Amino acid sequence: MEQSRLTASALEINDLRKSFSSPAVDDLSLTIRTGEFYALLGPNGAGKTTTLRMVAGLLRADAGSVSICGIDAFADPIEAKRILAWVPDEPMIYDKLTPLEYLEFVSGLWSMEPDHARFKADSLLEQFGLADHADERCGGFSKGMRQKVALAGALIHEPRLIILDEPLTGLDAGSARQVKNVLEDLVAEGVTVIMTTHILEVAERMADRIGIIAKGRLIAEGTLEELRERASAGGMTLEDIFLEVVAGETEAAPLEATLPNASGAAA
Repeated sequence: MEQSRLTASALEINDLRKSFSSPAVDDLSLTIRTGEFYALLGPNGAGKTTTLRMVAGLLRADAGSVSICGIDAFADPIEAKRILAWVPDEPMIYDKLTPLEYLEFVSGLWSMEPDHARFKADSLLEQFGLADHADERCGGFSKGMRQKVALAGALIHEPRLIILDEPLTGLDAGSARQVKNVLEDLVAEGVTVIMTTHILEVAERMADRIGIIAKGRLIAEGTLEELRERASAGGMTLEDIFLEVVAGETEAAPLEATLPNASGAAA
C-alpha cells in the first residue's frame, strides 16, 4: 500500500468515554488514516462495539469527541452519517423485500439518482454473488446471504468510512472470500475500513494496522511487524501477540472465548 494514501485522518477519536454500570470505554483516543484497513481487536466486553456504535452515532458518548473525515460527528451527525457505513454482526434487512428492492429502498433514503442507484445495485449484487437471487424474498435467505444483502445496502451510497462489526459471522468460505475481495477493492480505491473480528488470522492477513483494546482502553497498536517488535519474540502470530498483550489486562477465560478454533470460527 502506498504510504501517500495514509496521511490524512478518516477517523479521529479523542478522550472518548462511555459508562454503563462500569466504564465500557475509558478515555479512548485513536486515529485511523484515510485508505487504511484497520482491525480493532479485543476480548469480549473490551468496548469494541460500544466504541464503534458511538462513532456511528447510534450511542451517545459521555465525553470526548469523534471526527469523521474532518466532520465533527457529535456537532453535525447527519453530515457525518452521509459518508459513513455501519454494518452490525446481526444483519438488519426487510424480509418481505427482495435484495434489489432493498437496495432501491436504501438508495432512496440517500436521495441517489435512480439510474446511478440501479447501476450500483446491480454491481453490488454481482460482487456479492447475489445476482441470481435479486428477485427472491430476503425472508428465505440464510444468515450469510442476509449479511451480504446488508453489506450491499451499506455500500450503495459509496461511503468513505466503513465500520464492520464481525462482518464474516455466518458466512461460508466462498461467501467470506467474496466479502474480503470487495473490502480489499474498496481499500485500494482509498476507502477506509474498520473491522472488528474474533477470527484473528483474518486481521493478520488483511489489516494495514491493528489496534488492541481491553477494558475500554487502547493497549497496543501498529502493523503486525510493529506488534511483533513489541512482543517478546519475532515471528509470532497475531494470536500469540494478542494473548501476550492482553494477558496483563484481562483474565484468561474471556480471552479463550475470543480465539478461533481449529475450523477458523470463533469459539
